[in-house]
Amino acid sequence: MQPGLTLRELDANQFLVKLEACVAVYAEAMNPPPEQLAGRYTIMERHAGYGTFRAVAAVPGGGLTAGRPVPQLAGFAYGFHGAGGQWWHDLVSHAAAIMLGASAADDWFGDSLEIAEVHVLPRYQGRGTGLAMLLRLTDGRPERAAVLSTMDADTRARRLYHGLGFTDLLTGFAFPGTDLPYAIMGAPLPLPGAPPSPARPDNPSRW
Repeated sequence: MQPGLTLRELDANQFLVKLEACVAVYAEAMNPPPEQLAGRYTIMERHAGYGTFRAVAAVPGGGLTAGRPVPQLAGFAYGFHGAGGQWWHDLVSHAAAIMLGASAADDWFGDSLEIAEVHVLPRYQGRGTGLAMLLRLTDGRPERAAVLSTMDADTRARRLYHGLGFTDLLTGFAFPGTDLPYAIMGAPLPLPGAPPSPARPDNPSRW
């Protein structure tokens, strides 16, 4: 990860305090229609209520970057244990059971960490920030696999996930309400390059 950034693990309350900053990172990284941001805020707020929630933020130091004020966050990532009753989990695990078979679907989704969001501001991309956040986010998790969805295209994010051992489980997947194709990906835990579990602090950093 580039100099000048610090990784901070956030508990649910800390994440909610920083939620507007996280949505701002999401907006700049993904460039969605502005009318979608309120819904994204609500989704993230709901996810923070899950008991297994974990978030990681990349925090810049003070000063200027490329002549611009330093943002509150350079990036963030979060995830939680996938379980029945969660929209993404139910939709994707059902599709996987049809396409891959019930046993394979259970192998991937029966005990999984759902990585729901990973976003880095464009000015900080390509410098190892996403990699560092993912390794920190998954470090020491008890689940046997991590799963996520990303655009079904040759993107920087997709290449990052492949480099961390994620494999394509489903491709060309269309979520309700969008015609964009997604790839559903999964990787056994721990991810390659993850530090030994005792290296992770017992408690989230306070700030």
